[in-house]
Amino acid sequence: MRKRIGSGAFWVVVVVVLLVLVFPIFWIYLTSFKPPEYVYSLDPGRLFAFGPTLANYEFLFAEKPLFVRAFINTAVIATISTGFVMVVSLPAAYSFARWNTGAGNLLFITISTRMFPPVIAAIPFFVLFRSMHLMDTHVALILLYLYFNMSFATFLLFGFFREIPVELEQAARVDGYGLWDIFRRIIFPLIRPGAAITAVFCFVFAWNEFLYAFLFTSRVARTLPLEISAFWGALSIQWGPMAAAVGLGILPTLIIAWFMQRYIIRGLTFGAVKG
Repeated sequence: MRKRIGSGAFWVVVVVVLLVLVFPIFWIYLTSFKPPEYVYSLDPGRLFAFGPTLANYEFLFAEKPLFVRAFINTAVIATISTGFVMVVSLPAAYSFARWNTGAGNLLFITISTRMFPPVIAAIPFFVLFRSMHLMDTHVALILLYLYFNMSFATFLLFGFFREIPVELEQAARVDGYGLWDIFRRIIFPLIRPGAAITAVFCFVFAWNEFLYAFLFTSRVARTLPLEISAFWGALSIQWGPMAAAVGLGILPTLIIAWFMQRYIIRGLTFGAVKG
């Protein structure tokens, strides 16, 4: 009897948590297909009973030409910055984990870039980018996201590399493998789940980042979070188009999470069980 009660309580908690997490996403997509008169209606009967329309999505592409540009800007910046982060962080974390490069001091300095609020670095970066004529450019945001994501990725990958037994590398050296072959054929296949979850986290951060995009861009390199915020006006809020923009904005991250879920689950449990 106690087991049944405990199992029932567990599933009730699971359902409640899923509703809390999934319902906002469901409501966003539901609102994006509502006609304007249903979006602002307080009638309970109109919350779910309505004829779906694509007017809000048509408004985005017909009346908001900057939305498409912002979407492309965000995709380019997030993809390139994440690629650079992984190229730099993988060998750095491997070096810290295997040879304790810098005796721990260099790793601490790398991690320390995440220990202060990002707004503190805004002024020096602003002065630097203005002197280099990088304001409102893709390069500026790519460098910023590389700077802040590199420390996070290095620290996360450092823990994954520490979980791989060093005896595997020693055995490979006995068989005549070089350092690059060991990393490419033995270490990286084992670390792939950890690298996948690290890349997803870095991509999501770059995709959703608002502060630096707001401070360092205006029109040319304007990103999706800024464009979505433009629907919030001083006199009114365009709930329908804004819901459509948010729905399209979160779609890439949802798709990536769906296809990468196998690696994400393995990455989250990597090293959790030792035998």
